[in-house]
Amino acid sequence: MTVPEQLIARSNALGADPRNTNYAGGNTSAKGDVTDPVTGAPTEVLWVKGSGGDLGTLKESGLAVLRLDRLRSLVDVYPGVEREDEMVAAFDYCLHGRGGAAPSIDTAMHGLVEAPHVDHLHPDSGIALATAADGAALTKECFGDRVAWVDWRRPGFQLGLDIAAVKEANPQAIGVILGGHGITAWGATSEECERNSLDIIRTAEAFLASRGAAEPFGPVVPGFEALPEAERHARAAALAPVVRGLASTDQRQVGHYTDSDVVLEFLAREKLAALAALGTSCPDHFLRTKVRPLVVDLPATASLEDVVARLKELHAEYRDEYRAYYERHATPDSPAMRGADPAIVLVPGVGMFSFGKDKQTARVAGEFYVNAINVMRGAEAVSSYAPIPESEKFRIEYWALEEAKLQRMPKPKPLAGRIALVTGAGSGIGKAIALRLAAEGACVAIADLNAAAASEVAAETGGIAVTADVTDAAAVQAAVDATVLAFGGIDLVVNNAGLSISKPLLETTERDWDLQHDVMAKGSFLVARAAAKAMIDQGIGGDIVYISSKNAVFAGPNNVAYGAAKADQAHQVRLLAAELGGHGIRVNGVNPDGVVQGSGIFAGGWGAQRAAVYGVEEAKLGEFYAQRTILKREVLPEHVAAAVFALTGGDLTHTTGLHVPVDAGVAAAFLR
Repeated sequence: MTVPEQLIARSNALGADPRNTNYAGGNTSAKGDVTDPVTGAPTEVLWVKGSGGDLGTLKESGLAVLRLDRLRSLVDVYPGVEREDEMVAAFDYCLHGRGGAAPSIDTAMHGLVEAPHVDHLHPDSGIALATAADGAALTKECFGDRVAWVDWRRPGFQLGLDIAAVKEANPQAIGVILGGHGITAWGATSEECERNSLDIIRTAEAFLASRGAAEPFGPVVPGFEALPEAERHARAAALAPVVRGLASTDQRQVGHYTDSDVVLEFLAREKLAALAALGTSCPDHFLRTKVRPLVVDLPATASLEDVVARLKELHAEYRDEYRAYYERHATPDSPAMRGADPAIVLVPGVGMFSFGKDKQTARVAGEFYVNAINVMRGAEAVSSYAPIPESEKFRIEYWALEEAKLQRMPKPKPLAGRIALVTGAGSGIGKAIALRLAAEGACVAIADLNAAAASEVAAETGGIAVTADVTDAAAVQAAVDATVLAFGGIDLVVNNAGLSISKPLLETTERDWDLQHDVMAKGSFLVARAAAKAMIDQGIGGDIVYISSKNAVFAGPNNVAYGAAKADQAHQVRLLAAELGGHGIRVNGVNPDGVVQGSGIFAGGWGAQRAAVYGVEEAKLGEFYAQRTILKREVLPEHVAAAVFALTGGDLTHTTGLHVPVDAGVAAAFLR
């Protein structure tokens, strides 16, 4: 393998095991010779993981490639630690050729250390030693002189110089523990470097296990134990919209719920409040989790009403404390204060809610706090947990380089941060709606009676699949609960589930009538009711969209049960728009007509029935519908999806109670 191929293989292997490093955390490098295309002479270069990306999925395109002679020449022009941020821009002048990733802040560490291969990782076991109050002494006890200690320093050029100096002074060492931060290891070959990294990580793990106290978080506090699973999940589903609404005070967030044993044990222990207040230490951790979490200080046995009331009090206190933290450390050059809401909310007996701008960010924030719990456990097991000072956390959180990275991020999609539930989304119109909402940035729950179809669409959208019978109130509530547990809440509901039976009045049975009304009229009511409750608890508004029909206002032949059910849906739009507007919830409808292609309803017999009514071939029914319209155009599922997006995408913020016709123009169905 080439040197870059060896580096990618090592990076992927290390990143595949969460014991070695957190998601998108750490970086790896290798040095080697290439031919300079200008001079034809061999040139030593550094391949190093660039800014962003994840070791487990790193590809060669994610590497930055720099000329080592130029990179090391920066030592001669280094202006000192007070101006070390300037060196990041200087890395661009050391690049070898075009393309590749942007060099990260850790590039100096890899380039200045005199070793062909270098790994910098964030293993829980290594950070536990790095954050122990007597970390330097524990490192000596654990490793002898094989691993050295480097005092905390913010990542940057000076840290690279520090590590290089420690390596030079300790030629027997295979790596270092970076105070408050993580580990760095090196080797003469890629295999040796990986072996040394794993040696440090596994040795630290064994040391903590053999040397550590049995209950590092203290004893269990009575009443704070985990609730039974079913009760725990029901409580979490009830709390999730409330917590998400609070966490979205400054900016709408997506949530993630975690009730792993690691989390539940931490929440049940005596040291919970004291350790949580200290916050996380590794820069990767607190950049995702914020300086500290919000911790509910009530037992699991407290009533839901009491927990909600306390959450609101604690949230107000958290915002005040965060503003005070910002004001304590901000300088005239600091970026403006970002959102003051918590990214991590801990509820004893229930679990952890984590938040971010999208589902992945929210999930990763939760994973990082689990890393932090493991770090605190390890440090407390052998010493006491002593993270980096608050002032240092602020320097990193509001680092000009970090702010510049945030400013470079692409503009979010229109529905970014929005959470949608679409019923009947396994096929046809519902599928098209789900695909469009996901493409516009929404997190989407795919609800359908057909579990296999729902799963297929969920795989396409990156959402979740929910098997739901909309005529069953318990099933509807379960679908809403699944949505809020998966994403933190719910913002956008599309009542699309439906079916059609075309019969003359005298042939329409009571069962036909009841089935049509149960699925569309009652089903829409049940979904709207359950979703509205969650939206009201969130307190950040929302959208409910009914996929009604041209038949809600058009009196077609042999269609009494379907048309009446659609008329019921249409009037629900008006009634709920009037009732829910005070909560910022907008209710609108879409009236399609003749959506034949891709329609589950038409494929299930409705097409044949309507074709018989109109005396046309079923295969030509779409064409027939198109020719009777003013625009002479066939209506497709994508056109209905476009109308849903138009109503919810942010431009029609002052519109509620509206029905949008998507029928290519049917004069008899004009609203009046």
